[in-house]
Amino acid sequence: MHTLRSSKVLVLDFGAQYAQLIARRVREHHVFSEIVPSSITSEQIEAIAPRAIILSGGPKSVNVEGAPRIDERIYSLGIPILGICYGAQLISHDLGGVVSKRASGEYGKVNLEVINRQLLLEDVPEKSVVWMSHFDAVTELPPNFQLLASTPEAPCAAFADPTAKIYALQFHPEVEHSEYGYRVFDNFLHKIVGAEPSWTNYSIIEDSINRIRSQVGNSHVICALSGGVDSSVAAALVHRAIGDQLHCVYVDTGLMRHGESKTVEATFREQFEIDLLSIDASDKFFSHLEGVTDPEAKRKIIGEDFIRTFEAAAKDISGAKFLVQGTLYPDVIESGTKSAARIKSHHNVGGLPEDMDFELVEPLRELFKDEVRAIGEELGLPEAIVWRQPFPGPGLAVRIVGEVTRERVEIVRAADRIVGEEVLRADLDKKALWQSFAVLADIRSVGVMGDERSYAYPIILRAVESSDAMTADWARLPYELLERISSRIVAEVQGVNRVVYDITSKPPATIEWE
Repeated sequence: MHTLRSSKVLVLDFGAQYAQLIARRVREHHVFSEIVPSSITSEQIEAIAPRAIILSGGPKSVNVEGAPRIDERIYSLGIPILGICYGAQLISHDLGGVVSKRASGEYGKVNLEVINRQLLLEDVPEKSVVWMSHFDAVTELPPNFQLLASTPEAPCAAFADPTAKIYALQFHPEVEHSEYGYRVFDNFLHKIVGAEPSWTNYSIIEDSINRIRSQVGNSHVICALSGGVDSSVAAALVHRAIGDQLHCVYVDTGLMRHGESKTVEATFREQFEIDLLSIDASDKFFSHLEGVTDPEAKRKIIGEDFIRTFEAAAKDISGAKFLVQGTLYPDVIESGTKSAARIKSHHNVGGLPEDMDFELVEPLRELFKDEVRAIGEELGLPEAIVWRQPFPGPGLAVRIVGEVTRERVEIVRAADRIVGEEVLRADLDKKALWQSFAVLADIRSVGVMGDERSYAYPIILRAVESSDAMTADWARLPYELLERISSRIVAEVQGVNRVVYDITSKPPATIEWE
């Protein structure tokens, strides 16, 4: 009988920038994937019993000392293997082929010529565009391997030993620029591996509900609800599982976006009928932030105040033994240790004490952000919450350069509202932009407003495109949109006489200013 994870695919990570993307592409084919270190042993893999193994790319050359290797007994397990980029070169290196340094590498879009259209490249045209990122290349195939495709600088761009169930690609099928990458994954996962397509929104929800019920039993559970996507979906999922045993606490720091508190209360108290305690702690936060200008100091003060407010509220919920956290799979991956939950806890609610008396409930721990949004939609959360942009834990305090005061928060909040309205009006919200927001700088400049001299703040607009926030490119917003935003902010937000646009990518800059 197939279960939600019976068709698990392991992605062995060699330090690739695309390892998470590979795992996501597998899940897009409704097959569960898990990223594991390349140091995993054959015995550990046998215990997991995956349906397939994918060897990721990586920054090293297989020919240099210290390059990552795998337990070569893995090749003999009879489990289908797909090597991508470094993974393909490693297969050649380990099984008797030759990997050589070429006169020139291939980076970006490259023309692929298919020579043998067997299972892996079935229905892929003879000529197509793929995405490459390599200098070394496989120049001689291992014994028993067949050549499948080539490119100008990669004579063995795809090769396979179907009998041993080992396949290799020099190019990156997981990247959107590879025209038939989706087809290649489909061929591997379903035609070669025969993986069951059981990883669906419905099955994820049903499985999560069963696991939550098994973990908490009849105990009461609390959730620090921020109004962000992750905590909102986690709360809705836990509520679906245990109903009135869930108690949510929403702390209004005074640093929230326009209308945030009302939206959270209306959604969870009225629509979902969740027990929600809403606390206005803004006076405390502004008092403790008075005179503070250092970004890290701001974060620590806000984190400490949040936790103390949350702890005090939690004491009134008798018998609460569990704490809901919106930990996502990328947080677990990037930590690489069993302390991943603690690291994410710190991020989510501003700094959970290590000696807390709660056991964590993390229903989203195995999900990527796009999967979380899909689950949120399935659970009936409003689009305004499911598709809202990421928002920093310290709120608008880190979008104000310098001291945080009520006056400055009102200015940046009003400007941010206009940015959001105009971006939505231009139909650039959701998938088009990762984030778009306003920043208030701690400077003033001279302007002319109503034929009079003004001396007021500038607002900096920030809009970026990204898939995971690890890197980001500044968004090329239409001039007409920038003009509307600028005109409205200067006309409607008192204390602002200038608007500028940040055109710096990450790196070297960060997405947020502080």
